[in-house]
Amino acid sequence: MAGKRIAVEVLIDLRRRLDQLPARSGERRDIMRQAAALYGLSESTLYRLLEKLYRPKALRRADQGVPRTLPQADMVRYCEVIAALKIRTMNKKGRHISTVRAIEVLEEMGIDTPDGLVKPEQGRLHKATVNRYLKQWGFDHWTLTYQVPAVRFQARHSNECWQFDLSPSDLKHVKEPLWHDPAKGRPILMLYSLVDDRSGVCYQEYRNVYGEDVEAALRFLFNAMSAKADTEFPFRGIPAMLYMDNGPIAKSRVFQRVMASLGIQIQRHMPDSKDKRRHTARAKGKVERAFRTVKEAHEVLYHLREPKDEAQANERLLAYLKNYNDHPHRSEPHSRLEDWQENLPAAGIREMCSWERFCTFAREPENRKVGIDARISVDGVVYEVHADLAGDSVILWWGLFDNELYVEHEEQRYGPYTPINGPIPLHRYRKFKKTKTEKRLEKLEALAKSLVLGETEGGKHKELPFLNETEISLPSQPFQDPDPFHDICFANGIKARRAIADYLGKPLALLTQAQKDWIDVLLEETLDKQRVMQSVREYFRTHQGGSHVT
Repeated sequence: MAGKRIAVEVLIDLRRRLDQLPARSGERRDIMRQAAALYGLSESTLYRLLEKLYRPKALRRADQGVPRTLPQADMVRYCEVIAALKIRTMNKKGRHISTVRAIEVLEEMGIDTPDGLVKPEQGRLHKATVNRYLKQWGFDHWTLTYQVPAVRFQARHSNECWQFDLSPSDLKHVKEPLWHDPAKGRPILMLYSLVDDRSGVCYQEYRNVYGEDVEAALRFLFNAMSAKADTEFPFRGIPAMLYMDNGPIAKSRVFQRVMASLGIQIQRHMPDSKDKRRHTARAKGKVERAFRTVKEAHEVLYHLREPKDEAQANERLLAYLKNYNDHPHRSEPHSRLEDWQENLPAAGIREMCSWERFCTFAREPENRKVGIDARISVDGVVYEVHADLAGDSVILWWGLFDNELYVEHEEQRYGPYTPINGPIPLHRYRKFKKTKTEKRLEKLEALAKSLVLGETEGGKHKELPFLNETEISLPSQPFQDPDPFHDICFANGIKARRAIADYLGKPLALLTQAQKDWIDVLLEETLDKQRVMQSVREYFRTHQGGSHVT
């Protein structure tokens, strides 16, 4: 009788009849006895069926989510190794090893891990089972590569942080570029952009380049930091930090040296391939937003009126940027340009230096060997350096924006040197002026010839006057010029006295005490090269008629 079943409707009707009677009524027992006899069941079975009538039933098994073919610890270990294989084999496009192939590798060859060799038995792992538990335990591809939450930041003051980036223009090329290399074809019209992190003020320029060019980037940054010819665009100054990507420009040693000379900190965000969970476009979203706005609101008009060259394109772009910077700030009740002006630091704008001074920062070192004729060839251009450097290995400091060459040897710098015109004609040959090294060698040779064995004779040596070696601090200027090559000021008083002695053509020890005292006073006041040499020239021409000056 255990196999007999009672319809649910019968049980519901029986429960309804029992609920109408009191809990201790004798009729309840009679109704249960009659129903049990009618359906051939015991009263205990009937009571048990009534108790389970309204009890909710589970939709899933009690061991749902727990592996049954393997212990859970082993399945977790296998899933971790398979997920690690997917991450290890993932390329930049997101492709990786499949689950089936990962299982084959585990079963056939095994994987060495820090905890030992992982090699399951053949046939114990299946694709559907592994994929189900990979998703259930958070080892699936989407969970492992999801984008981490973004952290939005904003500078407190204007010019505290600039976001810098470049992007190819949708126009691609201009009809008549101002310059191009016939060997490389038509240059790409690149859009360089700077956005102030605090205010959102944007400055952009078009430049024809072949890839990410450091020289073009430095020219653009100089224009951005300098005062503009248009007084309606006051955006300028040297920022405290430059936020950019990890491209060739940020990795360039010349670019890093120029930024360090200007006191600008380069902050590079984490590359996209570092952990595959941070998109670069999201990291520099403010400058990317400016790119999209310019391309969708300004460059679309190029279909109707295309610019002839990059100069004309920059004129139209500057006119659009004025309107763009007059738009409301993202969170403040005023325009972007007004926000930039109101939130300048208390010290004010750090003014930019001149273009000539900026060019001196853009010098790149290169190890070369000087020829026996004291000449060096750089890209087909010949330079003649100091005669002491003939045959030595030196470091060339070559500027990106000038034709002058500086040479460094044993922590001493020489230059600047300008190009020369090929070899010297036969009948116009002249030898080099004797250097200090040659004079020192001649003196030693003469001394060597005069050396003889004999008794020593006592005597007092005439002491040479002692030169003041106290270093003088550089004068302060509105622009904090690092002057790495000492183009403006002498490095110290000794360097200045040597330059004065070279100008006069005789050692300073031969001068009168009054003249030496005057030189000491002058060098205590300033070490500026132009001022020192001009004062020396006027002083000695006035007092001695300049007859000794060559």
